Amino acid sequence: MRRASTVTTPKKLSPYAIARMRRKKSLQRFAQAFFGQPAGVIGLVILSVFVLLAVSAPLLFDREMLDITETLGNESLEPPNGDFWLGTDENGRSILAVLVWGARASLVVGLAASLISMVLGTLIGIGSGHYTGLAGSALQRLTDWFLVIPFIPLVVVLAAVLGQRGLGTIVLVLGVTSWPGTARLVRAQTLSVEGRPYLERAKVLGDSDWQQMTKHVLPNVMPLVIANTTLTVAIVILSETTLAFLGLGDPFLDSWGTMLDKATGAGAASTGAWWYLLPPGICVILVVLAFTLIGRTLEVVLNPRLGSE
Repeated sequence: MRRASTVTTPKKLSPYAIARMRRKKSLQRFAQAFFGQPAGVIGLVILSVFVLLAVSAPLLFDREMLDITETLGNESLEPPNGDFWLGTDENGRSILAVLVWGARASLVVGLAASLISMVLGTLIGIGSGHYTGLAGSALQRLTDWFLVIPFIPLVVVLAAVLGQRGLGTIVLVLGVTSWPGTARLVRAQTLSVEGRPYLERAKVLGDSDWQQMTKHVLPNVMPLVIANTTLTVAIVILSETTLAFLGLGDPFLDSWGTMLDKATGAGAASTGAWWYLLPPGICVILVVLAFTLIGRTLEVVLNPRLGSE
């Protein structure tokens, strides 16, 4: 007798498994496209170095090295030597230690304020693009009002009004003043999505405004939001440096901007103490450059049409 041949049928995958496979393939394509851009790789490497320094700051330098009472025996504005690789500041503290600890404050301010800006800009941008009545017009006029007012004077006024210049205040001030650009970009993309056929079908099927904005509009604008947020981080870090340089930062917070402010007040430029001015300035430039390179690369990867221009 002939033995019946057994045919194995492929196992049917569940919708969740199919969705996971698609997400995995999308991430693989994204990583391949991103790492194929040299500018993005350079920016990611620079940023990774600074993040690693910021995270390992307690391991590299004891927090007590920033305490003025612990450095009274050190010479002020001492040039770089074997003991202090980047010299000392006006209080005898190691500039290298202050620089590494300052990376934590500058990166935290930049990321936290950019997160607030991203949330506000996305919500207001989608709302002003989706609603066509009084609510949409009011949100659009609010965005225009923030765009018309000069950015730095507005930040200075808010910082002065809030009074207490702690880390939370700086994050809040920079976050609530950095969202208008994101809102305008998101609104333009929302108007484009609103005209697509599948959104018209969603309206006919009875989806609420909230469902339309979260299920259909938000996924389509998120790539633009992510790319723009990386550029916003660079702007926020520069703004925090400007605030600190103008004396509106937290005087007890060791950030790169505060270092530049104290170096100017200590007469580092007139006395030739370049080791006090250059390191924080170079760090700000490098971090801003890193976020800019990453942001531009994300724009090209998430919008392939830019890569062909």
